[in-house]
Amino acid sequence: MAERPRVGVTGNPRRWSPSWWSTRWALRLVGADAERISVAHAPSGMPLSALIIGGGDDVGPEHYGGDIAAKVRSDPARDKLEMRWIEQALEQGIPLLGICRGAQLINVVLGGNLHQDIRPMRVRTYNRPGLLPTKQVQVDGHSHLSRVCARHRLRVNSLHHQAVRDPGEGLRAVAWDLDNIVQAVEAEDGRPIIGVQWHPEYLFYLPAQLALFRWLTRVAS
Repeated sequence: MAERPRVGVTGNPRRWSPSWWSTRWALRLVGADAERISVAHAPSGMPLSALIIGGGDDVGPEHYGGDIAAKVRSDPARDKLEMRWIEQALEQGIPLLGICRGAQLINVVLGGNLHQDIRPMRVRTYNRPGLLPTKQVQVDGHSHLSRVCARHRLRVNSLHHQAVRDPGEGLRAVAWDLDNIVQAVEAEDGRPIIGVQWHPEYLFYLPAQLALFRWLTRVAS
């Protein structure tokens, strides 16, 4: 029997973390084992086949030239930990999936920047956060993301108030909401790197969303 891919999953350190448990279950459904990584969960040292950078607090504005005087809910220790893991994954060619904050942080590590607060930019999309797939996203039909999800349009959830502004080196935007705010990025050169602005771990009951975890498991194998 083939060994199950082992996927590192970063996130907040709280004992009850819905994102962690949902991600773990989604990975189990597609045949992978999850290893939790946070400031309170040291890595086991076992080799990882892929890495998920999870959602959470704002990315510290000092990392992308943002307004450091603005009111933000950041986590410097987590920023440092996850940036180190992203850099290691990029160096070693480990497949990467960024979720919400995770997509933003991958972008920042690669030299991109962020919209620090998209709420004033909203015209056609509600600001109200929610776990249900109520937001419409248009996906570039020529993108790898569209092939993974087998969709040109997606319904997604939305828990964010920051977003990718300018993609980092080697990344390109491949999905947008109705206000033309970037909702997903991927590697331009075919490397296994996808970042999505929504939370697919809470939508694993939808085939197009579970497909992201299935893709990660496949490229990890």
